[in-house]
Amino acid sequence: MDADAVRRAIREAFDERAEAYDESAMHRALASEAAAFAELATVRTVLDVATGTGLVLRALAERRPQLRMTGVDVSAGMLAVARRALPSAEWVQADAVALPAADGSVDLVTCATALHIIVDTDAAISEWARVLAPGGRVVTATFAQGDHEPGHVHAQTHDRAAPRYPRVHGPFASPEALARTVAGAGFAVSRHALWSYADDHVLIAELTLDG
Repeated sequence: MDADAVRRAIREAFDERAEAYDESAMHRALASEAAAFAELATVRTVLDVATGTGLVLRALAERRPQLRMTGVDVSAGMLAVARRALPSAEWVQADAVALPAADGSVDLVTCATALHIIVDTDAAISEWARVLAPGGRVVTATFAQGDHEPGHVHAQTHDRAAPRYPRVHGPFASPEALARTVAGAGFAVSRHALWSYADDHVLIAELTLDG
C-alpha cells in the first residue's frame, strides 16, 4: 500500500469505529493514566495528536479545565464524538505530519496509542519539536513488550487479526527503542512508566528536547 492508501484505510477504519470507540475500558483507563502522568504545572496549551474521541484531553480537562486544548485526527467520525464530549476544546481534522499549530506555540503534546500506525513517524515527531514551546514536553503512550506481531489481537482494543493497514510497534516498544526513535528530532526520554491492563502493556513516556 502506498502512503495515501494507508492514510485512507486508517481514516475509514476509525470512522467506522467512532461511535463505539469509548466502549473500550482499556482506552478510557489509559487516557486517565496518561493524563495523570503529565506534568501540568507550567502547561497552558495542549495539542493531542491522533486524538481519536479525545479521551486524553477529556481526562486532562478533569485535572485542569482552564487548559487551552486542541485535538487533531484524520478521522472526522472520531472528531465528531470528541466534539460532543468536550465542546470547549478545538477539534481539527489534520494529518499528524502537518499539525495546525504555530512554531513554539504548545506547552504539551500528547500522543496515545497511535505512533504504531502513523505513516511517517519521523515527520510526525519532527512536528512535535516544531510546535513545542521552550521547556515544553511530549507525553506518549505506546504498546510495549513483544506481543504485537502481525495477527496479534489486543485484549481490550479489539484490533483484528487482518488489519487494513500496517502496524509497526518495535520502534516504540521499550524506553531504549523509543529513545533511539525520537533522538533524530532532538528528543530524549526524560521519564517513563509501564502500565498494564489485562493483556495489554503500555509504555507511557515523557520526552523533552535536548538543550
